[in-house]
Amino acid sequence: MNATPKTIDSAKTRRFHQKRELILDAAATLINRHGVRGMTFVDVAQLVQLNTTSITYYFKRKELLAAAVLERALERIEALVAEAAAEPTPQARVERYVRLNFDLQARINAEIERPIAVISDIRALNEPFGSELTARYVQVFRKLRTFFDAPRTPEEKILGTIRAHVLVQNMFWLPAWLSQYSTGDYDRVIHRMVEIFEHGIARDGAKWAPELLPIDESELKVGIEGMPGNFARAATFLINERGYRGASVEQIASELNVTKGSFYHHLEAKDELVLECFRRSYGRVSLVQRAATKAGGNQWQQLSSSIATLLNVQLFSEFPLLRTTALQALPNDLRNDVLDRSNRMARRFAGMMIDGITEGSVRPVDPLVASQAIMGALNSAYDLRDWVRGVDPDTAFAYYASTLAYGLFSAPPKPFTG
Repeated sequence: MNATPKTIDSAKTRRFHQKRELILDAAATLINRHGVRGMTFVDVAQLVQLNTTSITYYFKRKELLAAAVLERALERIEALVAEAAAEPTPQARVERYVRLNFDLQARINAEIERPIAVISDIRALNEPFGSELTARYVQVFRKLRTFFDAPRTPEEKILGTIRAHVLVQNMFWLPAWLSQYSTGDYDRVIHRMVEIFEHGIARDGAKWAPELLPIDESELKVGIEGMPGNFARAATFLINERGYRGASVEQIASELNVTKGSFYHHLEAKDELVLECFRRSYGRVSLVQRAATKAGGNQWQQLSSSIATLLNVQLFSEFPLLRTTALQALPNDLRNDVLDRSNRMARRFAGMMIDGITEGSVRPVDPLVASQAIMGALNSAYDLRDWVRGVDPDTAFAYYASTLAYGLFSAPPKPFTG
């Protein structure tokens, strides 16, 4: 039977889409390794065994390829949210959403499904792609917010936003620590994570009465001697707001009112600055944890004071922590060093919880899972600065901390003003 023009066209269309998907898969892999900035047509072409001219047949510019990869990632996230949203209760929706994300990670590990691209570089895309994809993410987030009861007041809307944010950011944080577990252990980890989301880490009747702890930054060990602290502060703000690619050396220097040459007097490369920002961020987390131990009280008091103090840093201070979304900017060896430091901070939180479980001030939870949930929630709190603007800080701390202290479904504690 001879092929007709229609069947030939159909075969060409099918091959076109298959090759396009392979290119998107390769680009997603590179974006996850190096960020949008580090993804090049040359590297994509090597992964799919084409030349760069062939890549431009599918995507004329790198920006178009990056936008297509991130749009596809949003479509996959949207599908997970939509499936979970069909469950009948808030608790069932959250549990289903968590399970779907773990199942996705398991399929990726088994190479049954392609990795999902990290979407943090959306803010660094040129227009109109940045605005269009940001609007798409907002739609997905609003759908996720419907997992919880419909708000009746502005305060309830803020609380619902915080709950949805903590939930989705913890799912985005999974790849950073889930490799420590065998896929065969995922069911148990899911159960323990859902348990934390449902009931929190505080024992029944535990009061929310944190103390804002002093942070003595003179004790910080800096990696770059002589580099002014305002360099790290300005870079942290710009990278958090615009992404690594969107925060140029010129913009950082302009923010500091110094020349580009002055910037490079202290730093050989922008990557070095990102690493220093991470060092100073995790150094301050460590200082807060040590200050909590020094302040005394039971372990729940120490843990809640640590959380409240770090929330103050993230939501209201002039020098927040660097968002882990900047990890993509670092080479793999440096990225692993940063994640190792993050895991040490998490283990210290886990140690507090183990001691708290022993003394009865903390609910019997899996401290390793709970500590990663805390790290994910604290780091991503920066994103809600605009949402809590105009909200009393004590109320903001109580609302945000309630997600993990008392769970996603309990009424938040009254703000502590002691």
